[in-house]
Amino acid sequence: MVLGTSYRDISRVSLPIIVGSAAQNVIALTDSVFLYYRSEEDFAAIGFVATFYIIVAAIGFGFSRGGQILIARKAGAKDYAAAGRSFYSTLYFELALAGVMFLFMTFGIYWLFAALVDSDDIFYRSLEYMSTRKYGVFASYVGVALVAMYTGIARPNFIVFVTLLLAAINIVLNRALIFGEWGFPEMGIAGAGLASTIAEYISTAVFLVYMVFDRKNRIYQLFRLPPWDRKIIRQIVKVSVPIVAMSVVGLGSSFVFFGLIENFGEKALAEANLVRIAYLILAIPCWGFSSGTNTIISYFVGRGRFKAIIPLLWKTSYLCLAITVAMALPLLLFPNEVLYPLLGDERAYLIDAAYPTLVVLFGILIVFTFGSIFFNGLIGIGATTKAMRIQVAASLGYTSLIFLVVYSSWGSLPLAWGMEIIYWSVIFFFTFRLLKKQV
Repeated sequence: MVLGTSYRDISRVSLPIIVGSAAQNVIALTDSVFLYYRSEEDFAAIGFVATFYIIVAAIGFGFSRGGQILIARKAGAKDYAAAGRSFYSTLYFELALAGVMFLFMTFGIYWLFAALVDSDDIFYRSLEYMSTRKYGVFASYVGVALVAMYTGIARPNFIVFVTLLLAAINIVLNRALIFGEWGFPEMGIAGAGLASTIAEYISTAVFLVYMVFDRKNRIYQLFRLPPWDRKIIRQIVKVSVPIVAMSVVGLGSSFVFFGLIENFGEKALAEANLVRIAYLILAIPCWGFSSGTNTIISYFVGRGRFKAIIPLLWKTSYLCLAITVAMALPLLLFPNEVLYPLLGDERAYLIDAAYPTLVVLFGILIVFTFGSIFFNGLIGIGATTKAMRIQVAASLGYTSLIFLVVYSSWGSLPLAWGMEIIYWSVIFFFTFRLLKKQV
């Protein structure tokens, strides 16, 4: 593995990760689309409950990023055996974490949803979805450990195949289990959860088979099962906490936000769900480039090339922004043409209702690009404590602003979303200042 700061190297590492990081987004999107055609109540419920499950997935993915950083650092220093041990420590931790999350989704989810949802219809539909979706957490967390390994050693190409396989299986099973086609039972929203769970297990199994037959990974000694290493686990947790916090705060605020919007009626929730779907798609490049940033910067840290870090972050941000804008402009300029085939006649009114928020979303994506990539650069050099301080301060301010806007008489949906622009601007400003001092 030899990496540089060229756009080619950035793309070589990041573009496959962009596809791979879209796995949960693809699941949430396909679930939402199929349930949209089943009923407005199902569509409203999946907007709430899928946001929650993405938080669960983001926690596992965030901790795997800590493993990815350690793997990349060891690979950059050519300590291949240590890179393999870091992978197994990541895998062990992910399995333990999956057990904890499964227990919470089994015994605690009822009380959490009851505290956030007023509508009995949405409440019970959300529980239906989770009754089958919770079993997928083990496959999901093992999968992100595998992604961390192949991303950390800068060989992420197979991730693209696995993600496409996941999407294809989920689409087929969604149609079969939601609507009861081809001899399958009609399960509705519970069928969407089961389809996604089965798709995750199949794609993870395929990934494991690939790893077994991959001769290039022999140097990492992956067929020697090391014992539980507390030192490496502590390193993973230390590096990962800011990443997990960033994901949980961002997605958690969206989860609470959907809970608040639900109080205004199911149509308002459906409008917010439409914007959420757009966000899920348009944020994919930034998530992928941020993960790629972790790998390349950790590699440079292992090689002692600190002066290359800030130029790399600027290049990565510009490339990410170009791709994001290219994806977002058609939606912004021609919303009816883009969204009408999805919504049809019955709910076409949502396009006009959601357009002001879509404009705000475009602004969010711009500052999100720079804020997220530079923040991940700070994590990549190992400044996790300072990153956490920035994260906590920005999150507290952001949460306060969200509640102020939502509960005020002058608040609105676009304005509430707009608070995220302030959040990412603060993240970028303080992260950039710290990076200049560190490197």
